[in-house]
Amino acid sequence: MRKQKIIAVIPARYAATRFPAKLMKPLGDKPVIAHTYEAVAASGLFSDVFVVTDSDIIFNEIATRGGKAIMSTAEHESGTDRIAEAVRDMDVDIIVNVQGDEPFMQQEPLQKIVSLFDTEQVQVGSLMRKFASENEAQNPNAVKVVTNKAGRALYFSRSVIPYRRDTDIPVPYYLHIGVYAFRKNALLDFTGWPPSLLEQTEKLEQLRFLDNGVDIYLAETSYETVAIDTPEDLERAITILNQ
Repeated sequence: MRKQKIIAVIPARYAATRFPAKLMKPLGDKPVIAHTYEAVAASGLFSDVFVVTDSDIIFNEIATRGGKAIMSTAEHESGTDRIAEAVRDMDVDIIVNVQGDEPFMQQEPLQKIVSLFDTEQVQVGSLMRKFASENEAQNPNAVKVVTNKAGRALYFSRSVIPYRRDTDIPVPYYLHIGVYAFRKNALLDFTGWPPSLLEQTEKLEQLRFLDNGVDIYLAETSYETVAIDTPEDLERAITILNQ
């Protein structure tokens, strides 16, 4: 059987509502996006790693460091749409989507998501980890996921799921980590579907797959994300880097 060609693509918008130009903020001796690119490339898991961006500034930053960058040509509602445009004419089998604001991405979670595709039926994969406490799961910005025994997602929500009607029954709560992997056809199909009702209600684009009958399989990891969404996140990342 032909070996699958697996690439990583990092969508990188320059504008950001909560923290403008966050991907170009300095983190040690280089900007956030450069850390993310180098961490993903260092995993050794991918045939190629690309940054896909709408910004000349980000494009030039990656290119001058010897990395591979692609300019997106259209306005997109989501990073998933931006990635689909970039890979449409590429000869690839599996695309791993890593967010540009994850400067400390590690090999372990990336290896786990890639390994999901050892099973041919898997079209879309992602990651989850256990919440440390039920209180942590109360935050609506932390997306929850429930799966069946095979690791197939039953639902994603900003609400706490499952609801614990019987408080004597211990139940783990899982945080959805927003790293995705797609077979190419599943990714291109996604961009052809209109946003679904559940997607618009929860503001979670992965629900579009479930609404259209495409399963998402989750691999469990202990990886603690350090996403740069606010200036406070950047300060925390600087502290981690210095340690």
